[in-house]
Amino acid sequence: MTQHPKSTARAQLPAHVLVVEDDAVLGLTIEQALLDAGVARVALSPSTEEALRHLREEQPEAIVLDVHLADRDDGWAIAELVRTLGPDSPRIIFSTGAPQDIPEDIATLGYILEKPYDAAVLIDLLRQPRRRGIMSRLRGALR
Repeated sequence: MTQHPKSTARAQLPAHVLVVEDDAVLGLTIEQALLDAGVARVALSPSTEEALRHLREEQPEAIVLDVHLADRDDGWAIAELVRTLGPDSPRIIFSTGAPQDIPEDIATLGYILEKPYDAAVLIDLLRQPRRRGIMSRLRGALR
């Protein structure tokens, strides 16, 4: 008798994650936690400019986005740009010590982790099914 693996939506981690974090120690800690959990590739970007350069060259499946970077205090601008990539855009997890600073319409683009957070919580969020926006839900209903 052949056993078929059970497919669970929670088990799948993205293969490529971009971590936008200007705190080097925190960035390296997140990178190692993601690699240990089974993420194949983690790219670190300590600034908005480096994150945008990475997004021009490659498209990660997920972005862990510090919203208060040293070079810009509105890191969520990256999320606004990512939103323009359409339904296949990377999923976003905001990382911040001040979640109230994220504009409400931007906050709906992803999950929010308040610093400090446990890396296990981040891993669990990356295993969650992708949030579907209103346009994706409408397209699905019309099929």
